[in-house]
Amino acid sequence: MRKIGLLIAVCGFLTGCARLDMQDQPKYKPQRPSEFFADGRSGRPEVEGTIARGNLDEDTALYTGKDEKGVDLEAFPIPVDKALLERGQQRYDIYCAPCHGRIGNGLGMIVRRGFKQPPSYHIDRLRTAPVGHFYEVITNGYGAMLNYAAQVPVRDRWAIIAYIRVLQLSQNANASELAADVRGKLPQPGQETAEQKAALKMQPLVPGDSDFHNFPANPATPAGVPGAFGAGANKPSNQPERK
Repeated sequence: MRKIGLLIAVCGFLTGCARLDMQDQPKYKPQRPSEFFADGRSGRPEVEGTIARGNLDEDTALYTGKDEKGVDLEAFPIPVDKALLERGQQRYDIYCAPCHGRIGNGLGMIVRRGFKQPPSYHIDRLRTAPVGHFYEVITNGYGAMLNYAAQVPVRDRWAIIAYIRVLQLSQNANASELAADVRGKLPQPGQETAEQKAALKMQPLVPGDSDFHNFPANPATPAGVPGAFGAGANKPSNQPERK
């Protein structure tokens, strides 16, 4: 019994000496070699048939805005319904309206404060542009516009594009194409209500600044701000020059 007790005590002592700190974890770090596996790699290949969960992105049209040949899509890859349009309006007002304006005329609030004006959605080039073009711009950016891939999920990008099509139709629709009851609600020139006049004043289709030439075909920066052209280019500005 005495020998057994001594053996237990020695084993307990040795166990206490085997200290394992957190920084000495028994694990493999990425790309480290291993002598345990025959191929010498610690990282193991995926089991055959493994499917990524939530990030497969198998639908080329949905996730790239292009067809199998890499051409911009002409048609939406998802159904367009009222719910999608309402979602698109909400997302558009958050992410797009500050630059592009609430009606897509390129006169967002930060443009009125001196930021470079984007082109209007109502010019022929963008009215006829395929929906895949807009998806490409939102995803990867274009010109001075940074990409919004991190802020706007894939489905929301398509919702925004659908709403852009709504804005384009709203400013270029033919009244004869509307139903009779809807045409009856349209204000006649010079007969707009006070509310309608106020809305038009807040969102003019054509800016009043004389330095806008051939708007909306040629975007411009208002006079008196850095980057302006025309008569306002030589006017002093109280805004710091952007680098």
